[in-house]
Amino acid sequence: MTALQISPEHIWEALAGVPDPEIPVVSITDMGMVRDVQLDGKKATVTFTPTFSGCPALRVIAQSIEDAVKGLGVPEVEVRSTLTPPWTTDWINADARERLRQYGIAPPAPAGEGLITLEAEPTRCPRCGSLNVSMTASFGSTLCKRLYVCGNCKEPFEGFKSV
Repeated sequence: MTALQISPEHIWEALAGVPDPEIPVVSITDMGMVRDVQLDGKKATVTFTPTFSGCPALRVIAQSIEDAVKGLGVPEVEVRSTLTPPWTTDWINADARERLRQYGIAPPAPAGEGLITLEAEPTRCPRCGSLNVSMTASFGSTLCKRLYVCGNCKEPFEGFKSV
């Protein structure tokens, strides 16, 4: 395929194969990070919103996007990141939520409308499904997750914060 034969749909398909660098069972499109794909002749512009403004994987994500698009034969790729609108956990698709759960990470509850609350939303254990869980730390392996332990199966797990 040449750059002139490539459509935005081809680019979206390629980006669907780019894993989230911190959670390899979901892609950057599954997580709703890719906001826009534009083609102008031999140049592609991909705009993405990171899940967290201070995400340490920003450069990795941008390079992975560029590599995936160039892998299609597009000679010039511009990768833009934007914080407007801010990413929300509501952008995670349903299939990705289930893969997160199977991977052992409690998917976030819908963020919904309104103000961010300081109280954690009810979290279900991704292993046994129990709501009998306790938060053990406000931050997990990344700032967007919390650490929990299940009171029923006694397993520790991470859960996404709803934003």
